[in-house]
Amino acid sequence: MRHPIFARVYEKLSVQMDRAGAAEHRHALAAGLHGRVIEIGAGNGLMFAHYPATVTEVLAVEPEPRLRATAQAAARSATVPIRVVDGLADALPAGDGEFDAAVTALVLCTVPDQQAALAEIRRVLRPGGQLRFLEHVRAEGPGVLRRAQRIADATLWPVLLGGCRTGRDTAAAITAAGFTLDEIQRFRFPPGGPTSPASPHIRGTATRPGPERRR
Repeated sequence: MRHPIFARVYEKLSVQMDRAGAAEHRHALAAGLHGRVIEIGAGNGLMFAHYPATVTEVLAVEPEPRLRATAQAAARSATVPIRVVDGLADALPAGDGEFDAAVTALVLCTVPDQQAALAEIRRVLRPGGQLRFLEHVRAEGPGVLRRAQRIADATLWPVLLGGCRTGRDTAAAITAAGFTLDEIQRFRFPPGGPTSPASPHIRGTATRPGPERRR
């Protein structure tokens, strides 16, 4: 999972994205979380500053070595306890039902097997646990943008951008993995920038069904 060139680019690009409005989406993504949280694909740790004090622990999983090192540095200045570890989305280093919530922020586009990753997320969440997601996704309807996504995914986009696929219907995949979709917001990002294959985004919540355990 080494992508040294992409990691260097992402460290700079992600900061620019946060300045363009992604930070507000990250903050909304983390609002109201509590208990133990697992973050899949923590990248360079830009989510860490947004976790509220009601979060007792974050296990941040990041397979790319350079990004993981940057995330470890970010964790040291976070206001909640964060442990950054190596690991893959389709083989999470955690036991069944360990977490109250899971967070994915711009990562389900890059995992090799989206269904395997979502099955793992479901496994490590307790019954009644919540998945919070912020992802760029397939364009809603057929047209020029969806065609551009197909072309991008079949050519250099995944090679240059760490395996990213722009044309994934992530909301449908979350439902297919056994989650109940609670809330979803669709938007273009950046709001005032040019349209690209990665422009369509979603942010929302989904729940792992099942009787909640008393905690």
